[in-house]
Amino acid sequence: MNHIYFTALPNGAGLAAALAPGDGRERIYIVEPQGSFENDPNVTDKKFPGNPTRSYRSTAPLKIVGEITDWVRLTPEELQIWREKIAKIKADPRAEIIN
Repeated sequence: MNHIYFTALPNGAGLAAALAPGDGRERIYIVEPQGSFENDPNVTDKKFPGNPTRSYRSTAPLKIVGEITDWVRLTPEELQIWREKIAKIKADPRAEIIN
């Protein structure tokens, strides 16, 4: 990958952490970009104009300055729904995730 992706919304970061591969517990880090960053065009331009998801990307490193331990976690049922949506997109890239 050419970019590091991050968000300013803890619950969005929590969703991404919950959907990440692996069996470890989810972790959300507080980061400081060490260089320039831009709106994530994969989300903001295609799905949510104006960047309400506060999603960004950078080619520069991010410095971890803390960790967030309290955010709204999804129920197992909600997590399964997201996994099914992602599996559908992998099977058919024309499919869309609808929040």
